[in-house]
Amino acid sequence: MARISTTDRVFASLRESIVTGEFPAGSLHSIYRLADLLDVSRTPVREAVLRLADIGLVTIERNRGVRIRGVSVSDVQAVFELRLMLEVPAAAFAAAHADAATVATIEAELDAMRTCVGDDDEAGFTAHDRLLHQAIGAATGNARLRGEVATLRDSIQARGASTIRRSRGMGDVAEEHAPIVAAIASRDPAEAAARMEDHLVRTATLLMEQVAVDGVDLVDPGWSRGLREHLYLPGRSATAQPPTQ
Repeated sequence: MARISTTDRVFASLRESIVTGEFPAGSLHSIYRLADLLDVSRTPVREAVLRLADIGLVTIERNRGVRIRGVSVSDVQAVFELRLMLEVPAAAFAAAHADAATVATIEAELDAMRTCVGDDDEAGFTAHDRLLHQAIGAATGNARLRGEVATLRDSIQARGASTIRRSRGMGDVAEEHAPIVAAIASRDPAEAAARMEDHLVRTATLLMEQVAVDGVDLVDPGWSRGLREHLYLPGRSATAQPPTQ
């Protein structure tokens, strides 16, 4: 069994505090205070903070401390461009190759999201939303892909950016996932890819509109057009086979 270092534990604890909103966006924290709070020395805290900065969750302010990051229009666009590159092909792959158990897991997560809607359980809903996307990524067999998608999601959600109860309800979000899940279950890669595109582009556009600063930011409604047109090589569909050598 691998030994978990103090830095790893501190990183996990701080990341959880950011993701849950215990440390809200914009708040400032000193290394000394964090070390006292976690009952560890300052060295693992410094190392963990550098890792958090690398993934965009904090900024380090000289002689001041650690600032929990907010989110900008450009942040949202950059994150969702990467998610489109990763999750659209992953949805197509899941539709073509996921085994029955994986499909059942994906369907179960959608059912759990709908249950959370009825219970008005936002925390549970968000957790099952994450698990649904993870299950789709798991169909690729690529753990790095799943990890990258989780990091990208955290880089936005951990900074307080969410459409739930702002520009749409939990029920709306759940039903956006329904056609993705249906396409995967019916083994339709092209439809799964298209519906994943629709969901990610809609989510990103709503988030950009929410965080845009009046008189400063302009959200281009066609921000994703070029990327969406070239996710696959021209003339090749999600189901096309590569040429033989």
